[in-house]
Amino acid sequence: MISTYQSNLENFYYWTQEKPNEIFLKQPIGDDFIDFTYQEAENHVNKLAAFLQEKVQSEPKHVGIMAKNSAYWILADLAISSAACISVPFYATLTSEQLNEVLVHSDCQVLIVGKLDHWDSIKSGIPANVLIIHTPESEGKDSIQWNDILNQEFPAFQPHKPQHNELSTIVYTSGTTGSPKGVMISNSSVTQAINLARKIAHLDTPNARFISYLPLCHIAERNIVEFASIASGGTIYFVENLLTFKENLHRANPTHFLAVPRIWSKFQEGILEKIGGQKKLDLLLKVPILNQIIKNKIKKGLGLDKAILMITGAAPMPPELLKWYQKIDFFIQEAYGMTENMGLNSLMPRDEIRIGTVGKIHENCQTRIDPETKEIQMKADYNSWGYYKEDQLTQELFVDGWLKTGDMGEIDSNGFLSIIGRVKDNFKTSKGQYVSPAPIENALSLHELVEVACVVGVNLPQPLGLVLLSPQANKLNTDDLVNSLEELLLQTNPQFKKYEYLKKLIILKEPWTVENACLTPTLKIRRMQIEKNVEARIESWYQAKETIIFE
Repeated sequence: MISTYQSNLENFYYWTQEKPNEIFLKQPIGDDFIDFTYQEAENHVNKLAAFLQEKVQSEPKHVGIMAKNSAYWILADLAISSAACISVPFYATLTSEQLNEVLVHSDCQVLIVGKLDHWDSIKSGIPANVLIIHTPESEGKDSIQWNDILNQEFPAFQPHKPQHNELSTIVYTSGTTGSPKGVMISNSSVTQAINLARKIAHLDTPNARFISYLPLCHIAERNIVEFASIASGGTIYFVENLLTFKENLHRANPTHFLAVPRIWSKFQEGILEKIGGQKKLDLLLKVPILNQIIKNKIKKGLGLDKAILMITGAAPMPPELLKWYQKIDFFIQEAYGMTENMGLNSLMPRDEIRIGTVGKIHENCQTRIDPETKEIQMKADYNSWGYYKEDQLTQELFVDGWLKTGDMGEIDSNGFLSIIGRVKDNFKTSKGQYVSPAPIENALSLHELVEVACVVGVNLPQPLGLVLLSPQANKLNTDDLVNSLEELLLQTNPQFKKYEYLKKLIILKEPWTVENACLTPTLKIRRMQIEKNVEARIESWYQAKETIIFE
């Protein structure tokens, strides 16, 4: 049964009454779990909320969360809402300077700090007027401790009842195109997102299980994991660290699973390596008696044999990768949206998958294509209010009430949406032609030797492809590797217009990571940072005689 309430907080309190002794949160610790029942979670939430009500009485009542995903992240978010405050989640990878910037900009009075890798190096970025609360997972011991709050006595606590027209949360964007912006999301938008999820995300599944590993401060993880799980009365499992991801996923055996294209690509690599390569897999699938056995074994091996909803988002999924998964009965539903519209623009219907699109536009989401720029623009009641303290940017975000996504796309006659590039990513070559890099990057990334690619070429006659190689490349000698990459160029270029043909492939040594700011926390490339890192070498690469250049 699904909660009859609407808001995320009311859904939570509904389940604390309906199933107080059932498990809500499962936090892995080595080979064991720390479990939180709904009743235990309620105790944590009410105690922290009562404390926040005492400490945060002046406007704006903004409370930050900076932590890796964990049970305490969810408890903190619920407590902030219950205290009639506004949650402001931050990425756990921020530097001291970045943290200072967003804390000051967001007017946070309190910061809840959880599991981090670099507490000692970032704590200096916290302004002196910000009250710090450390969860039990935090390394910080010099401020207020979560467990000390639990042991305090407070006057009788009455949870706040969220109002539709109230601000619920401020979500800072990952900053792919500049400084992060604080997207203002109302309680009404959150409620509508939950109600839409009821229609599309199988929230009536008994004993629904979710696993949380993508950043909870990202709207997709917030929707699919926090909001959807609480609406369904399900259980959220967490990942202890990257090294334990596979084990944690297998133990969670989720019914609902969200991933990004790079995760699906990594799964593919692991499957093929375990089976013995693509040829071996193709051969096994051709044998009738083995076909279903192999498919079931792959799903079970990943821990996805109970998954009824598998979603991919945050970046385009290569069509060939989707086709590959379909062959082994993984029906991955691509979703499209942005923080500014709750991540809810379109979703691929499970029974009507159209590869090459990002799914069907939601019924209550009006969508149009700008005839000149090809920009996708949408209008829905769950659109954000705009950017916190950024009136000019908010005005630029909308045109006549339509939200400008910044993405270029096409809509077919059946309401399926295709992404063809990003307006701001397009660049002009010295020939005066505009190149859309995303489709070329996707084509390159389909090759087994390519981990990820970034196409550059501002004011060059032809663009260049910057490439990070996959682990498969390590198995080849230099000559075979060069030959394979040259063949990749010959296969890729004819798919595009001549002015988009890649002149060369540049093989880079240094990985693009979240830590060096070349990837967002959701593993999208930060194009501006990558271009900045190589701009001094681009001209010499272009003039070099080799087609494949190793950095």
